[in-house]
Amino acid sequence: MWNHSMVREFVLSGFTDNRRVEILLFTFIFSTYLLTITGNTAIVIITWLNHQLNTPMYFFLRHFAFLEIGFTTSIIPKTLASMAAGQKTISLPGCFTQTFLYFAFGATEFLLLAVMSIDRYMAICKPLHYSTMMNARVCKLLVVCSWVGGLLFTMVPTAVLFQMPYCGPNTINHFFCDSGPLMKLVCANTSLLELRFLLIAALCLLGTLTINIVSYVNIVLTILRIPSTTGRQKAFSTCASHITVVSITYGSCIFIYIKPKGVGTLDFSKGVAVLNTIVSPLLNPFIYCLRNRQVQDALKAGFRQCVGFH
Repeated sequence: MWNHSMVREFVLSGFTDNRRVEILLFTFIFSTYLLTITGNTAIVIITWLNHQLNTPMYFFLRHFAFLEIGFTTSIIPKTLASMAAGQKTISLPGCFTQTFLYFAFGATEFLLLAVMSIDRYMAICKPLHYSTMMNARVCKLLVVCSWVGGLLFTMVPTAVLFQMPYCGPNTINHFFCDSGPLMKLVCANTSLLELRFLLIAALCLLGTLTINIVSYVNIVLTILRIPSTTGRQKAFSTCASHITVVSITYGSCIFIYIKPKGVGTLDFSKGVAVLNTIVSPLLNPFIYCLRNRQVQDALKAGFRQCVGFH
């Protein structure tokens, strides 16, 4: 694959050349990354060990938290290392690996978000059939399909991108190896490749978003038919966290990957990518934990057990 290119490494432009600003950004990103890993790891552990959370919703939430750890780890450690060392180069194989992992984890997340919306639809709209339809075997199958689907969406277009000729320049106007800035460095006609990426992004993003929208339209209609105000509030609260995560995740990604050509600069897209790769993975565990009573109780019980043990 690598023989097709004269370029053997890329230079990531990062955020800024101002060292003081870069130190501040490093502190912010490093702190955010630690909180992201801690928060999502806590969700994985709590939903794994607490038997009260042994339900399909928390099973999917555990896998989603694991995906968030992988998604942000595919980008942030390299970014932090580059900022700390002042060495912003990345090898061609390293760039390929980063791009592949970023899109693989991202595509799998979208598929899993669609699965989670279907789970909420079944729980609220089809409660009598929920336990039989969403049994352990079905849940595991849905998670496996999400992983396989994410890999299939990512594998071919990423491989094609890195088989393209890179003759120079080799500076990527981003803080990681994203497809858009990379295609601008290809010394060949990329129209077909860009169209392929756009179609795949549209299929993955808009396809799963449609599933989310249809599920939640039906959920809202069902909730509005609940006679008691308390019942409606309880039903809405179980879905509010998921809707919030869907809004943040889809909003940023649709702007970056499905916007018309020429809309927004690369620098602005870089800022939106910060929301997608740094802020969103941090917010997700807090959104779920702060709005979910069962997770809060499980975390408190786990904390008390740890304190008692010591």
